Amino acid sequence: MGRKVHPMVFRIGVTTDWQSRWYAGKSYAEFLREDLKLRKFISEKYVDAGIAGIEIERQANEVTVTIQTARPGIVIGRGGQRVDEMRTSLEQMIGKKIRLNIREIQQPELNAFLVAKSVADQLARRIAHRRTMKQAMFRTMQAGAKGIRISCSGRLGGNEIARRETMHEGRVPLQTIRADIDYGFTEARTNMGRIGVKVWLYKGDILPERDEMEFEEMPEPAVSEDMESVTIVDTDEEAQTVGAPEAEAPAKIRRKTTAKAVEVPEAEAATEAPAKTSRKTTAKAVEVPEVEVVDKIAEVAEAPEVEAATEAEVKTKKIPKKTEPTSEAGGEPEA
Repeated sequence: MGRKVHPMVFRIGVTTDWQSRWYAGKSYAEFLREDLKLRKFISEKYVDAGIAGIEIERQANEVTVTIQTARPGIVIGRGGQRVDEMRTSLEQMIGKKIRLNIREIQQPELNAFLVAKSVADQLARRIAHRRTMKQAMFRTMQAGAKGIRISCSGRLGGNEIARRETMHEGRVPLQTIRADIDYGFTEARTNMGRIGVKVWLYKGDILPERDEMEFEEMPEPAVSEDMESVTIVDTDEEAQTVGAPEAEAPAKIRRKTTAKAVEVPEAEAATEAPAKTSRKTTAKAVEVPEVEVVDKIAEVAEAPEVEAATEAEVKTKKIPKKTEPTSEAGGEPEA
């Protein structure tokens, strides 16, 4: 657990991207050497320009170099004169066509390298390291950061014994991969030796983009405004849309009560198939002389002789008898 991991390398492919974006086979060593030369030349030529990062992309015979700087005026020069000079120098160095892009950093206080650079510059001017670190943390937190940690190591204050001092404010979750943590390192060259400055800056979490369709609600089924219509689907018959009774009852009971309102002659019921006859004759067991044959279940449910049974009673055919059943076809009372 004591081994240290570079925060930006730890998050490559998740929240951060490569500084050099190209692919090479046998020419990998050559391309890597060219990248090191380009970065060293640009950083040494424009020390006071506040260059925080250099991105390199390769396409066929063209190399695109993007410079991230807090002071674009120093890099561009008057009328872009310095850009042309830099492009010419880089092309002569590697022998390829160079394309330069200058990108300005809007908030230098939220860039870890620039914060470390400012602390190192103040240490080189012999300013107290504790005061320098506190001022840097205050400016960064005022800019909107959620956490910062600064570590200085070396002969602090001109002491003969080197030591390390760390200050932090807010929270810096280094083990959270989705955390947007910027890391910067630089060195301050003093008369007593070099002092290393490291800065960890936490800006917030980067959450993956979710599909907007996941948050859309599913469309509701098409029903009437007063919820008085349902669709009953029978295996033998087509789907029918009828009015629902006021009392809530399962769909199977509604279908059976609908069958009770239809009167079938007893002679025809005896000659029909046994499967259908049993269902139809069961429906005839309850006589409703006062209720006329209608299309809506609501009128049937109002009859005093008909009561909605539970689904379990319908399956076991234990429907209570309200009147004495008569069946001339079977000759026996039906359950």
